[in-house]
Amino acid sequence: MARTIGVEEMEYLALGAAVLGTGGGGDPFIGKLMAQKAIEECGPVTLLSPDEVPEDALVVPVAMMGAPTVFFEKIPNGDEALHSLRRLEDHLGKKAFAVMPMECGGLNSTVPFVVAARAGLPLVDADGMGRAFPELQMETFNVYGVSGTPMVITDERGNWCLVNTVDNAMMEHIARGITVRMGGVGHIAEYPMTGEQMKASSIHGTTTLLIEIGKAIIHARENHENPLTAMSRALTESIYGAPVVLFEGKIVDVDRMTAEGFTRGTVKLDGVGNDLGSSFQVEFQNENLIAYRNNEVVATVPDLITFLDMETYKPITTETLRFGYRVVCIGIPTPPIMRTAEALEIWGPRYFGFDLPFIPVEQLAAKVQKG
Repeated sequence: MARTIGVEEMEYLALGAAVLGTGGGGDPFIGKLMAQKAIEECGPVTLLSPDEVPEDALVVPVAMMGAPTVFFEKIPNGDEALHSLRRLEDHLGKKAFAVMPMECGGLNSTVPFVVAARAGLPLVDADGMGRAFPELQMETFNVYGVSGTPMVITDERGNWCLVNTVDNAMMEHIARGITVRMGGVGHIAEYPMTGEQMKASSIHGTTTLLIEIGKAIIHARENHENPLTAMSRALTESIYGAPVVLFEGKIVDVDRMTAEGFTRGTVKLDGVGNDLGSSFQVEFQNENLIAYRNNEVVATVPDLITFLDMETYKPITTETLRFGYRVVCIGIPTPPIMRTAEALEIWGPRYFGFDLPFIPVEQLAAKVQKG
């Protein structure tokens, strides 16, 4: 059922989005402030369940694309994605009924609230990734037949481009080049679709889940409960699955660079506590992709790999990983819609250049524990 989302919920949502964002999706703190300011100035946002959207209504996902590391130095004005939406509406000759997130990522779960508040539009409680991914064709929208273009990209100086491509892989290729030339960050409106298409191709209920995850972490201390236990309960009761603790350790090395519009790198850890004497390594491209414990694979994309601060259990994004941090790394099973053969062709380990099959994290973790 429809409900309104205000300033307080943004605190919860930003935290939950950083958990499901698997290290990517942009800085959740900046996105939270942008959304809270928009809601304070324009009023709360109406959150609709997918079933409340008319079949023939126009729904448009909005987001930021580019390298998260660049975002620290290119703070947006706050209206770039709204301009992209308006220019896309002008091109289509039709007004949007609602906007929605394209992914569950720190910034990219809050940007749609900025647009919804300033445009006076509702926001759909669903997204197209169920996590964050680095490329635009990595959407359930694409997997299940929705065209990503026409799309519009706008930067903070007012430059903008309308993109039309023959397929969604070429959309990513061209849009990435434009974003690089905009300075590494662009703000987009993409995958314009009908309500019918949205219902069939999206992951439902993810915005509500983000709020519940964030609420669980924040209130766990007040209830004298371990935040990881509270967060686990929220995930276990969802379309995802119970998180698995993959490793506890101290970061001993971070190799990170920004190239071709992405933040790429490797983070290495030495174990502490029960993992003392063991090593851990995660490869990332904006988002965490593959995790190795003692050189053995324990989690792979599309399952979620998330670092949490060992003291607060707040998530840590890839651009903020630092030497000396003491962290817990968890793996979260993705929903079934993301594990189909069609989906794995677009975002499985082999797409990212890893010669590995996808094996669910719950199976990999059980194998390592038995070993």
